[in-house]
Amino acid sequence: MPQVAVQINGKTYRMACDEGQEAHLLDLAQRFDKYINQLKGSFGEIGDQRLTVMAGVMVTDELVEMQHKIRGLESELAELRTGTTSSSDKDTNMALALNKTAERIEQISKKLNAI
Repeated sequence: MPQVAVQINGKTYRMACDEGQEAHLLDLAQRFDKYINQLKGSFGEIGDQRLTVMAGVMVTDELVEMQHKIRGLESELAELRTGTTSSSDKDTNMALALNKTAERIEQISKKLNAI
């Protein structure tokens, strides 16, 4: 099992991962480190444990928000698939749903890129 050395908050941690997942693990660690640095910029040095917990809560909050959005999109898709609307309205609803989905994806992408 490969091991990767990741840097979070200026400290190096050795972590194991599945074969071929090394780059993904490094990317995840870099993203998490950005949360830590963002918090340090806002609150200063408040302790490693507190920074880690706060960053974990921030990541979890974003995850839950995205899960809610996904459920909403799945619900919209299910409505479109079950044919709860007339055939002439289906095309309009499909186009609206696709536009909403594209807008949501752009918002999520901007949010993720800002981190």
